[in-house]
Amino acid sequence: MIEFDLALTILRLAAGLTLAAHGVNKIKGGLDGVAGWFDSMGMRPGKIHARFAAFGEVLAGLFLAAGLLTTFACLGFVGLMTVAAVTVHVEKGFFILDEGWEYVFILSVIAITIALLGPGGWSLDAAVGIDDDLDGFVGLAIAGGGGLVAAAGLLAAFYRPPKANTETDA
Repeated sequence: MIEFDLALTILRLAAGLTLAAHGVNKIKGGLDGVAGWFDSMGMRPGKIHARFAAFGEVLAGLFLAAGLLTTFACLGFVGLMTVAAVTVHVEKGFFILDEGWEYVFILSVIAITIALLGPGGWSLDAAVGIDDDLDGFVGLAIAGGGGLVAAAGLLAAFYRPPKANTETDA
């Protein structure tokens, strides 16, 4: 079905290249600066997490765009976006204009939807014959559940948010 494959290809390319560009932007801006930002938000050690985040975004994005190991690329999306939501966006509300969680939410929903539907016939997974192996509820469990479990593990092990300053001027 040409329309289905075209729609999935458009969605994979748009979401995948968007996340890859997001990671490239971190790299080109200088990972030392990103590392300092990660340290300041409580993701320590910042140097390691900045690199994992930036290169994880690039790889997950490119793999999704190509439709290569699609369900695992979607797991990467959900994991990365969940960590971003918890560490940066949740406390700021929904809308991205206020630095809220709107953007990370929609990327995660797109990834989960693609994992559920599969990569489509116009993908590298289809070219090697694994396009139907990990879709449906299996894809949903791997991408959605696996992404949330990976994010929870990372946050439990490394996220130590800074204490809020409760002092007031007297």
